[in-house]
Amino acid sequence: MSAPRLEVDLTKVAHNTSTLVSRLRGRGIGVTGVTKAALGSPELGRALVGAGVGMLGDSRVENLERLRAADLPARLALIRSPMAHQLDRIVRCADVSFNSELEIVAGLSAVAGARGTTHAVVLMVELGDLREGILPPDLADAVRATLRLPNLVLEGLGTNLACRSGVVPDATKMADLSRLASSIEADFGVDLGLVSGGNSANLGWALGEEPVGRVNDLRLGESLLLGLDPLHRRPVGGLHTDAIVLVAEVIESKIKPSLPWGRLAQAAFGAPGEATDTGLVAQAILAVGEQDVDPLGLQPPPGVRILGASSDHLVVTAPERLPIGAELRFTPNYSALLRAMTSPFVEKHLLTSTPAPLSGLPG
Repeated sequence: MSAPRLEVDLTKVAHNTSTLVSRLRGRGIGVTGVTKAALGSPELGRALVGAGVGMLGDSRVENLERLRAADLPARLALIRSPMAHQLDRIVRCADVSFNSELEIVAGLSAVAGARGTTHAVVLMVELGDLREGILPPDLADAVRATLRLPNLVLEGLGTNLACRSGVVPDATKMADLSRLASSIEADFGVDLGLVSGGNSANLGWALGEEPVGRVNDLRLGESLLLGLDPLHRRPVGGLHTDAIVLVAEVIESKIKPSLPWGRLAQAAFGAPGEATDTGLVAQAILAVGEQDVDPLGLQPPPGVRILGASSDHLVVTAPERLPIGAELRFTPNYSALLRAMTSPFVEKHLLTSTPAPLSGLPG
């Protein structure tokens, strides 16, 4: 098998998914499975749907088109605010889109009308993280404008926290969203079928003791794939944290000094970290680098320590010299996973009982 490569164990991903679907169902919350970290892989989508997910969400139209072509038995949602030049593609491939700009919502209405269909929209509300969302005082006007547009269904409200500013999606924030949903229903006589509370960062709240109120959906990606709670990067009990690994090959293995020598300036990616003089060390170089992955997001195997990286090289040290051609297995965090998935130089392999490449992905 070639390296570098990502190995995705769909059996473990399916276990993580079914476990969270079951736990959240007991709290009245459904799961939208987010596929963007795997570039809309139909195989991943099929595994999520088989594990109990009813809707698949992605931030890229290209990924949704890949999922639509696979004819999976699930609704598809664009979870990033639409781009104006992609409205026709969005209406064709997505059942629902998450929106914060009325100009775009009006455009979706026009495109849906021209195509003789209807499109569902979720209005995103800003609750403090300062990413996307309509400010709460402006929400009623946005709802009123949306309801006046033909060829649209106002499916519900959503919010997103913890992504840009790290604002915690706690009981107070979720109660705010619930109150807004109830107020909109009372004021406009509508039924909001979807109240989407956020992402994997919501799990601490969602699996706790606080009432969930009107929130009946979470958009989960990192927790399904990596088994982690993004707020603190801690494992979620009962989930696999090794469902995805990055495998890289040793291309140089030598005994070298632990300190560089000569005049020092900027390295390829800024100022290098300070080195400690530990004498001679067993240093190895692996054929993967900043172009392929976020080195800071890699957890090395026991006994191996990452020393640094350039665009094409990952430099590590180990207790003894590693053989040339040896493969090391790293656990990626979400940042490392996203970059590795989008690199055409990192192969992607689906693992169940036997390895097979993920179809439709670069590399």
